[in-house]
Amino acid sequence: MKLFAIFGNPVSHSVSPLMHNFAIKNFSLDACYTRYLLEDGEKLRECFFALNLSGVNVTVPHKEAAFKACDEVRGIAKEIEAVNTIVKEGDRLIGYNTDAPGFYESIKEFEAKKVLILGAGGTAKAISLYLRTKGFDVTILNRSRERLSFFKDKGFKVFSWEDFEISSFDMIVNTTSAGLENDSFPVKEEILRELFKEASYCVDVIYNKNTPFLNLAEEFSLKKKDGKEMLLYQGVIAFEYFFSHSFSKEEITENMLKAFE
Repeated sequence: MKLFAIFGNPVSHSVSPLMHNFAIKNFSLDACYTRYLLEDGEKLRECFFALNLSGVNVTVPHKEAAFKACDEVRGIAKEIEAVNTIVKEGDRLIGYNTDAPGFYESIKEFEAKKVLILGAGGTAKAISLYLRTKGFDVTILNRSRERLSFFKDKGFKVFSWEDFEISSFDMIVNTTSAGLENDSFPVKEEILRELFKEASYCVDVIYNKNTPFLNLAEEFSLKKKDGKEMLLYQGVIAFEYFFSHSFSKEEITENMLKAFE
C-alpha cells in the first residue's frame, strides 16, 4: 500500500485527507492519505522517509523548508522557492508547487488587475509570481520588512505596515494564518477598511471558516472567496503527481468535491 500525508502545524483542520481518500477509494487504489503534525520543518525529510511515504502535501509553516528538503524541484516551485507537494522517485524527493496554479484557477473569473497580497510566506510567493505571469499587477504588504527581500529582488512593489501608503486595489488576498485559530486580522483593521472601500474582490486562503477578514469584507459588499477552491484545485494537481497522471482532472475533481458535501 502507498501512504501519503499532509505535513503542517497546525494540521488537524486539514480537509486534504478527505479529498484524497475520496479519490483513492473511488479509483480503487491501494493507497491511503493521512495527516501528520510536523513541528520542526528541519525534520521534514527525516519524517518523510521514517513514515515510508510515497508523497506528501505541505502546508503552513513548512513550504520553504520543503523546498530545501527536496533533491530536485520542478516547475514554478524553483522560482517561488516554496514547495507544497513532494513525490518520491526512487530514493529522491521531487518537489512541486500546486498552490500557484490552484489559486489562479479559483479566482480567474474575477475581473481584477491590481492585487494586494497580505503576507510574505510561501503561499504569498507562489501566488504573486504566478499571478504576474498572467498579467496581474501585484503588491506585497507584510507586518515587517524582514521577509520582503525575496519580493523586492523579484521586482514587486513591497511595503511593511510602517511604510504602507494606502491606494486602490481591485483584489485583496490574505495569505497569512491570521483568523485561523483566533479573531485577528492580517493587517490593522483601519487599514483594511480603507482598502475595502476601493476593492471589488476579497480572497482568504484559509478555508471552511468565515474569518474576521472575510466578515469585514461583507460590510463593504465585496465579492469574496475563502480558500476552498484553491485547496480543491491544488489537491487535484497534487493527485496527478502522486499517481503519475493516470486520471483526468475532471475525474479527480468530481471525486474530491465529495469532501466538501
